[in-house]
Amino acid sequence: MGLVQKAGIDEIVRKATRSGLSTAVLPDYVVAAVNKSLAAAAAGDVSGVISSSSEVFSSGLTAATGLGNALTGKVLGALKTKPEAAPAPSVVEAAQHAVAEPAVAAPAPPPAAPMSAKPIPDQEPVDYMRAPQYFLHSQGCGYENAYEMISSELLLDGSARLNLATFCTTQMPALADRLMAETADKNMIDKDEYPQTAEMESRCVNIISNLWNSPAGENAMGCSTTGSSEAVMLAGLAMKWRWRQKMKAQGKDTSRPNLVTGANVQVCWDKFMRYFDVEERLVPLDGDNLCLTADKLKDYVDENTIGVATVLGSTFDGRYEPFAEIAAELDRIQEETGLDIPLHIDAASGGFVAPFIQPELIWDFRIPRVVSINASGHKYGLVYPGVGWVVWRTPEYLPEELIFNVNYLGGDMPTFSLNFSRPGSEVVAQYFMFTALGFEGYRKVQQQSADVAQYLAIEVEKIGPYELVTRGTDLPVFAFKLKDSVKNYTVFDVSDRLRERGWQVPAYTFPANREDLAVLRVVVRAGMSHDMADLLLADLKKYTAKLEAMHAPMPSILSSVDKLFAH
Repeated sequence: MGLVQKAGIDEIVRKATRSGLSTAVLPDYVVAAVNKSLAAAAAGDVSGVISSSSEVFSSGLTAATGLGNALTGKVLGALKTKPEAAPAPSVVEAAQHAVAEPAVAAPAPPPAAPMSAKPIPDQEPVDYMRAPQYFLHSQGCGYENAYEMISSELLLDGSARLNLATFCTTQMPALADRLMAETADKNMIDKDEYPQTAEMESRCVNIISNLWNSPAGENAMGCSTTGSSEAVMLAGLAMKWRWRQKMKAQGKDTSRPNLVTGANVQVCWDKFMRYFDVEERLVPLDGDNLCLTADKLKDYVDENTIGVATVLGSTFDGRYEPFAEIAAELDRIQEETGLDIPLHIDAASGGFVAPFIQPELIWDFRIPRVVSINASGHKYGLVYPGVGWVVWRTPEYLPEELIFNVNYLGGDMPTFSLNFSRPGSEVVAQYFMFTALGFEGYRKVQQQSADVAQYLAIEVEKIGPYELVTRGTDLPVFAFKLKDSVKNYTVFDVSDRLRERGWQVPAYTFPANREDLAVLRVVVRAGMSHDMADLLLADLKKYTAKLEAMHAPMPSILSSVDKLFAH
């Protein structure tokens, strides 16, 4: 029995008991019938209430008849979740009224409606101005009230501007916000219905392809995605399909594909390998080598390797991997063994940084072995989540078997994605930022972020107990740790203190083989000014001084779950 029903029945019992029904008001046999009905009501036994009331009716007493009707109606009304239009009289009032009225033949009560076999779910008393948590309320609170309720709850979220943990864009121009609101109803997959949105997607693919020096020119092969996670999986599937085609052509087994990457890759690669049955070959971190390096590759690749994935900007500390060296090692392996292993660049963050402020870095399609590249438009592409991009070197690197053609949206359209329907607003926003900023605008934004990141890194190092792991010279991201001499507190304590002021600076340990290395990481994005950087430094200095003043270690209260870092 639900809380609403029980509360209503308890109120009936309470009122009747408080009023003191006795033989002074009703005859003994009526009191007995009433007590039996109340007991059934207290137990939530509807059929018992009806049965007890019927006993009263059969006595032929007018007073008992009136009481039974009043009692049955009151109890059954309390069992309904929908409130009555007007409150029914109390049991005692109904009984007294029935005694005072002249005897009138009462019609037989209608048969009880059969109860549903499905139990009524337990609910708290319905308050339409409280947010539903488990079940829909029978009535809504209206658009304005819902907006106020939900926007008030969202105040408990951290401030996006003070979030130095996320790589995702947290600030866009007001006109971009307006354009996204105006295009949120456009379905990105329905290119026949929204051909101009599809055209903007195609333009973005061409712009990004040329930004990454694709030899395809105007015939770029690529698509938008919901983010780099989907883009990575599409690129991985393309490598797996091409490897399988090659192995089948040679009459070889295709049941054991593997992918080689560093242990520092983003979790989306782990997802790809697990979801699509690809053996995970993670090259472990080693000492100060905190990313994939060329010297380890020969021990991990073989004829079942579908590809090697490298990262333009590690999530853990922002560093770039040595792409040219890795590609050169794969060239050497091919010369010695005949294994032609493709290279994919996960440029989730760096794909919109390196082309603008590090043009001398050779990392993209200028390396002949690179077959595909992905990036997140919602990171340093300067667009709100979620939009990503994946581009192939030339059309031959995307097997046709992975492309589906659908005609039920109004035209014959090719589609290659793990998702289907999604709003076109993020793609429109990406095109807006490309159009509004141009190359020079992007260069200025990314250079500003790099300058702030490197300034912060230098100043953090000056504070005293901190040692830099990276300096923000690759991505506008740097990581730092406590010196080995610090014993009384950890990076997790520092992170907790900064959160008291609203700063979200994550603390976490590195992957397997370097789990001893615990760091704090700062991600500088568009909108993080030198002024805000000074505020962060002031708070970091203040809390560091308090922690340094302790004469004994902090209590160890963090569990392993608290220390996990989902990046």
